[in-house]
Amino acid sequence: MESADDPGAGVALPHEPEPDSAAGPSVRALRVEVGEETSRQANRRDWDRYADEYQSTHGAFLGDAGFVWGPEGFTEDRAGLLGDVTGKRVLELGCGASQCSRWVIDHGGTAVGIDLSFRQLQHSHRLDEETGTPVPVVCATATDVPFVDGSFDVVFSSFGALQFVADARAAVAEVRRVLRSGGRFVFSVTHPTRWMFPDDPTEAGLVASQSYWDRTPYVEVDDVSGAPSYVEHHRTIGDWVELLQGAGMALTGFVEPEWPEDHDRTWGGWSRTRGLLTPGTAIFVARVI
Repeated sequence: MESADDPGAGVALPHEPEPDSAAGPSVRALRVEVGEETSRQANRRDWDRYADEYQSTHGAFLGDAGFVWGPEGFTEDRAGLLGDVTGKRVLELGCGASQCSRWVIDHGGTAVGIDLSFRQLQHSHRLDEETGTPVPVVCATATDVPFVDGSFDVVFSSFGALQFVADARAAVAEVRRVLRSGGRFVFSVTHPTRWMFPDDPTEAGLVASQSYWDRTPYVEVDDVSGAPSYVEHHRTIGDWVELLQGAGMALTGFVEPEWPEDHDRTWGGWSRTRGLLTPGTAIFVARVI
């Protein structure tokens, strides 16, 4: 699965729960309705617990100042979806260790990141020192962005926020609020069609097992406490379009990165086996009307 606004795992590509790991709780997976506060608390705890392993395992792929939109390795250098960021004020939702924001700064922009996981932000500070490119960060959620109206030219999230909030309408409204007139919003999420399939990188992950239109959240529940320990929410492509339009933004682009022929890296349910046949990442590009 993925990561966080709520979890907040900057460039927060797929989440890989390990129920049998001594480092974390034993969990069982359910499909059950949960609200914003439950999602927020569960994902905050999860990403604080998982952040060290995430950065250790995937840091080289992400780069200290790299910008990848998903497990396919599709980069902003290639995509150019943010446009020219020179002189622009840019906000990253679910920044994690702020690799993408550091890329923005290296390309002439002014960037700031927010993330719900304090431990992920500690990794951001570590990379500040290691790279010499500091990124201002705030521990906050995408449903309550701590900036005044019209603060930014660009807001983006690379697998870092929106599928982990229960109240996506509030999050998109917050994005619109902090964007200036004509501002741009770009975000990547797990491709909505993947919701139909098991999160399995093998051929077993190519057989649909549930409805695309079933929006019941995926929840991992602690076997001991019975409390949710990780939550992920699903929206259809049409849901995202409606949310953007309802907030006063127009969809100007939609990208489904193809799996590179020479790319053999498996990340959770993302793999060459599945990636050559079905999209794993969806990138939405919108602007304020």
